[in-house]
Amino acid sequence: MIAKARALYKRIRPVLTQLAYIPRALNLVWAASRGWTVGWLVLLVIQGLLPAVSVTLSKLLVDNLVIMVDSGGTRETIQPTLGYAILIGGIMVLTQFLSRASEWVRTIQGELVREHVASLVHQQSVALDLAFYDSPEYYDHLYRARSQASFRPVTLLENLGNFLQNSITLVTLGILLVPYGLWVPVVLFVGALPVFYVMLRHSRYQHDWYMRTTADQRRTWYYDWLLTSRGPAAEVRLFRLGEYYRLAHQTLRRRLRDERLVLTRKQGLAELAAGLFALLLAAITMIWMVGQVLQRLATLGDLTLFYRSFSQGQGALSSLLRNAGQIYTHSLFLEHFFEFLDLEPQIQDPAHPSPVPIVLEKGIRFSRVTFRYPGVERAALSDFDLTIAAGQVTAIVGSNGAGKSTLIKLLCRLYDPESGCIEIDGLNIRDFCVSDLQNQIAILFQEPFHFQATARQNIAISKLNGQNSSSDVQRAAQAAGADQVIARLPQGYENMLGNWFEGGTELSVGEWQRIALARAFYRRAPIIILDEPTSAMDPWAEADWLWRFQELAQGRTAIIITHRFTTARFADVIHVMDQGRIVESGTHVELLNQSGRYASSWRQQIQHQRTSSSDPRV
Repeated sequence: MIAKARALYKRIRPVLTQLAYIPRALNLVWAASRGWTVGWLVLLVIQGLLPAVSVTLSKLLVDNLVIMVDSGGTRETIQPTLGYAILIGGIMVLTQFLSRASEWVRTIQGELVREHVASLVHQQSVALDLAFYDSPEYYDHLYRARSQASFRPVTLLENLGNFLQNSITLVTLGILLVPYGLWVPVVLFVGALPVFYVMLRHSRYQHDWYMRTTADQRRTWYYDWLLTSRGPAAEVRLFRLGEYYRLAHQTLRRRLRDERLVLTRKQGLAELAAGLFALLLAAITMIWMVGQVLQRLATLGDLTLFYRSFSQGQGALSSLLRNAGQIYTHSLFLEHFFEFLDLEPQIQDPAHPSPVPIVLEKGIRFSRVTFRYPGVERAALSDFDLTIAAGQVTAIVGSNGAGKSTLIKLLCRLYDPESGCIEIDGLNIRDFCVSDLQNQIAILFQEPFHFQATARQNIAISKLNGQNSSSDVQRAAQAAGADQVIARLPQGYENMLGNWFEGGTELSVGEWQRIALARAFYRRAPIIILDEPTSAMDPWAEADWLWRFQELAQGRTAIIITHRFTTARFADVIHVMDQGRIVESGTHVELLNQSGRYASSWRQQIQHQRTSSSDPRV
C-alpha cells in the first residue's frame, strides 16, 4: 500500500510542482490590476449562476405551457407563462450585457498585466550581470521569458476565470440533476474525464517540444534579423547572402512547423475520440430520460430541464477540465518566466557600502587579479598587477586580445575577478555601492551604442540624474569636437540621430564616436576611461581631439586604451600589455630608449605611415 502511494505521489509530484507557480501568477495579476480583478470576479460569479436560473425558468415555462394548453388558455394560466417568458428574455439580455462587460474588463486587465510583466522583464534584464550575456543558456531563458510572458499570464487569467465560472455553473446544474438520480452527475463527470486526460498529456508533449526547440526558434529569429536589419545589410548584399539565409530560415521554419503539426494532429485525433465517448454517454442518458417521460414518470418540463442541464453541464464540465488542462499548460511555461525572474546577479552591493572618493589622491591599483570570461578556459588576466597614479593620463597599449578592455570592465564592476582585488585610493571596489562607483566613472567603449534620440539627449543621457543644462551639453560637445558635427545638422542639438525614426540623420562611424566622446565628457566624473577613442578618426581629427582631451583631463585620472601609438605618446605613462600581463612601462621617450616591444611597434607604425604617404597609389 505504501509502495503504491509512493508511486502515485511520484507521478503527481511534477504536476504539483508546476501548479505551485499559479499562486505567483495570480499575485502578479493582483499587483497589476487589483480593482479590475475584483470587478471581474463579481461578473464571473453572476455569469456562473445565470445558466441554472435560465434552465429552471425554462422548466417552469414548459410546464405552464402544458397547463395553459390543457386549460384552454385562461387568464390564470397565461399570466405566469408570460411572466416566465419575460424573465427568460431578461436573463438573455443580462447574459449579453455581462458578457460584453466581462470582455471590456478583461481587456483592461490584460493590458495592465502585459505592461506589468514587460516592466518586470525589463527590470530583471537590466539588473542581471553582464556575464549572463556571455551564456547561450541565458539567451534561452530570456527568449522563453519574453515570448511566453507577453501573453501567458493574461491567458492564464482568462482560463482561471472560465474555470471559476464553469465550476459555479456545473455545481448549480448538478444540483438540478440530482433529483433524477445520483448517478446522473457521475455519468456527466465520467464522460469528460478522457478530454481532461488528453489535455494533460498533450500539454506535456507541447512543453517538451518547446523546450527541445528553443535554440532552433532563436535561430529562426536570428535569420530573420539578418535579412531585415540595418546592421548586417551591407554584408548580406555584397556577399549575396540573402537567398542563403532565406532558404535557411524557410528550412528551419518548415521543420518546426511540421513537428508542431504532428503534435496538433495527434492531439486532435485524441480529443475527437474523447468527444465521441462523451457523446455516447450523453445519448444513452437522454434515451433513459425520454423513457421516463413516456412512462409518465416525468413531465415535458422535466425533460427540458434535464436536457438543458445535462447538455450545458456536459459543456461546462468539458470546458472546466479543458481550462484545468490549459492552466497546467500555462504553469509549465510560466515556470520559465519565474525562473528568469529568480535569476540572481552575482555582483551585489555590500551590506554597509563605503563612500567612493570624489577626488582621487592615491590612484587605482590592480593586485594579483585573475579573471576569465564565463565559459572560457583561458584566463584573460592572471595574477595581474598594475598601479594607475591619480591625476595622470595613463595609456594602455597592446595587441588585440591582450586584455586591455577587460581591465575596464573589471574596474567598472561589470564583472568581478576570480581572485585578487581592485582598489581605488586603497579601498576595495567591492566595498562600494555599484551605482556609486559607476557614477564616478565616465567611459567610452570601443563600440559605443547609437542611441536613436536627439543630439542633446545622446550627450546628456550619460548623467540623467543631473541638471541637463544646454550650456553643459554644448561644452561637452565642444570638448569632444562633436559641436562641428551637430552644427551641420538641420535642427542642431534637437535633431534626431539615426534613421529609425522620422526626421533622423544617420552619422558616420567617426561622427558617432565624437557624440559618444561628448557623452563621456559630459558626465564630469573623476575617472575618465576611453577605449580606442580615436580608432575611427583620421590623423588631423586625432591631433585636434588629443589637444582638447589634454585640457579636459587636467586634475582627473584618465585611462586610454589604444593600439595607436600616436594617441598613447601624449600620456604621462604608458603600459604595454601582452597576454594578460604588463610587459613594459614608462613614458613615450623612455619606452623608445628601452628598444623593447613598444619601440619596435612604434617604428613599424611610423615606417608604415611613411611608406603609405609616399606610395603613388595612395
